[in-house]
Amino acid sequence: MDFKELVEKRQSVRKYSSKAIEKEKLEQILESARLSPSACNSQPWHFVVIDNPEIKNSVAKATFNKVVNFNKFVTQAAVIIVIVIEKPTVISEIGGRIKNKEYPLFDIGIVAEHICLQAEELNIGSCMIGWFDEKKIMKTLNIPNKKTVGLVITLGYAPEGYKLRKKIRKNKNEIISFNKYK
Repeated sequence: MDFKELVEKRQSVRKYSSKAIEKEKLEQILESARLSPSACNSQPWHFVVIDNPEIKNSVAKATFNKVVNFNKFVTQAAVIIVIVIEKPTVISEIGGRIKNKEYPLFDIGIVAEHICLQAEELNIGSCMIGWFDEKKIMKTLNIPNKKTVGLVITLGYAPEGYKLRKKIRKNKNEIISFNKYK
């Protein structure tokens, strides 16, 4: 499929079958993440790949609670990737301070989309999870207290018949202008 088809097809999958992800496909997803660009080639990330059912269930349960339960589907994922934000390179950190920008956050967004697009090309569903109990995840995965969990990404095969939703997006005239802000 070409890139436009890939972008049109990629969606957040919130229901998974019990089918395991093949090791070589998971490796391909992780390699695409590893090759992702970052500010000053800082690569301020560490990926904790969780495929152990017990650990995966514990991390999944940290993405919802009695009040906020929209992430219960995370328990169905075959694999969860936790992206830990690492210290950027000195030049990236200095540049960020000068420009008042959090470059590692931009980088995490880029690497997360590389993961999701590569998964989609392999017909593996994904969903980026931003709502989670960071302390619980850090404790479960032995992540040092000085670190930050940037995102949680679920991976798995959508069940047979899972529908591609119509993408509802703003009209391009609302979000694009040329040569000045309108």
